[in-house]
Amino acid sequence: MKTVPLGTSGIDVPNVVLGLMRIGDLDDDAVRELMRTARDSGIDFVDHADVYGGELHGCERRFAEAMQLSPSERAELTIQTKAGIVPAGPYFDFSYEHIIESAEGSLRALQTDYIDVLLLHRPDALVEPDEVARAFDELEAAGKVRAFGVSNHTPRQIDLLKRSVTQPIVANQVQLSITHAPIVAQGVAGNMQGEDQSLTLDGGGIVDYCRLNDITLQAWSPFQAGFFTGVFLGSPEYPELNEVIDRLASKYDVPAIAIAVAWITRHPAGIQVVLGTTTPERVSGAAQGSDLPLSRAEWYELFRAAGYRVP
Repeated sequence: MKTVPLGTSGIDVPNVVLGLMRIGDLDDDAVRELMRTARDSGIDFVDHADVYGGELHGCERRFAEAMQLSPSERAELTIQTKAGIVPAGPYFDFSYEHIIESAEGSLRALQTDYIDVLLLHRPDALVEPDEVARAFDELEAAGKVRAFGVSNHTPRQIDLLKRSVTQPIVANQVQLSITHAPIVAQGVAGNMQGEDQSLTLDGGGIVDYCRLNDITLQAWSPFQAGFFTGVFLGSPEYPELNEVIDRLASKYDVPAIAIAVAWITRHPAGIQVVLGTTTPERVSGAAQGSDLPLSRAEWYELFRAAGYRVP
């Protein structure tokens, strides 16, 4: 398993992550088997959020109850969770009170004394950076959170937070797959008249901004065709792409899912791929894409087959 730096935290983390948003209905044995497979594949980083599960902190609680981690087992894992979404609205809340309440709830649900990484989930249009800074300072001083990041944030939204927040922003988790790659595609087609692909909609280039500022990108929904529109792997809607994926899978003797992962991990930004599957075989298959050496020609062939234009 290839590792990448987690921002400027000084620690290296696997470039394939086990996302646990769908474990709410799994029994103890299924959760433990999923984790065993991940660990055997070199994955020691798990991704949570307070809103995952049928109830608030549901998946965090399910994970802790099933795993019953000893102190030494807990120390071997990097546990990341998120705060900021209020599903009852729905709306977003980056107030001091909400961040503290969410973090405390996650600590209780996860049955741990500390969270390795806390991300602000989706941008709050009403954010007050001073309130975020106050919450981060308190959580860090108490030893309850060791590193902080964001999710789905534009460069300017991060800059706004950094005006008050003193801790490094170590990660930005964004949607990214071969077929949902505007943050990559817009740079390839810059200054192309009449091409939607060339439009910059993320406030100045998320990928380049994160590389310049040592912020680790994390790719959620790495197999989704669009915004929760179904997976592209094996889909009859993407025959050309799947033909290329299957050919490369045969060449490298890996499952197709590994090629989808490798397209992301091949990028020099050092992106982490967040898996959302609860199927152990898919976890082990995806992990094989961690350090698969796609050539530039192969990477761009996949890019074109997904429907993006290379001028």
